[in-house]
Amino acid sequence: MIAFMKGTLAGIEETKILLEHDGIGYEIFIPMDGRVDRLYTGQELMVHTYLHVREDVLQLYGFLTRDDLEIFRLLLGVNGVGPKAALGILSAISADELRFAVLAEDIKTISKAPGIGRKTAQKLVLELKDKLNLQDAFEKKLEHEYSSSASQEITDARQEAAEALTALGYGSTQALQAVRKVDGWEKMDVETLLKAALKNM
Repeated sequence: MIAFMKGTLAGIEETKILLEHDGIGYEIFIPMDGRVDRLYTGQELMVHTYLHVREDVLQLYGFLTRDDLEIFRLLLGVNGVGPKAALGILSAISADELRFAVLAEDIKTISKAPGIGRKTAQKLVLELKDKLNLQDAFEKKLEHEYSSSASQEITDARQEAAEALTALGYGSTQALQAVRKVDGWEKMDVETLLKAALKNM
């Protein structure tokens, strides 16, 4: 079992990243949440992984935190929830939000995830509620908030560049993708980043 991988981020696609390790490129499916916007090509990255084995394919699923991986595994234990659905849930709501939604029996929030209807959300609550507790949920949330505020790489320049592209008439998804494709963005001011992003449109 591959527990984690360290390597250089070689690319970011719609549902996955490409991680280069020892000269080999690995396709890793990851939750497409807000944290993906902070990733950039050439970045050294450690990803906690889950290897999904089927008769005809091997797929790697990756997570930026160990906690996300643990929640992903919990979701896989729910009858009828496969890796794709579990990843969709963690792309739509964070691990912390999911814990609180399950404990509060908040079907509406869980149903926000693509491919998760009311019936599946109810089953998810029923099967996971006894495996989670409120104190642990609060402790995890506080831990994540502290970690985020202490180590967050601020991406104001990327955000402003994406907003500027949107103001020019480009779609928000298209704008974000163009900004993400810019190499070395972390050393650029907004104007330089905007010019570089326009070349990707």
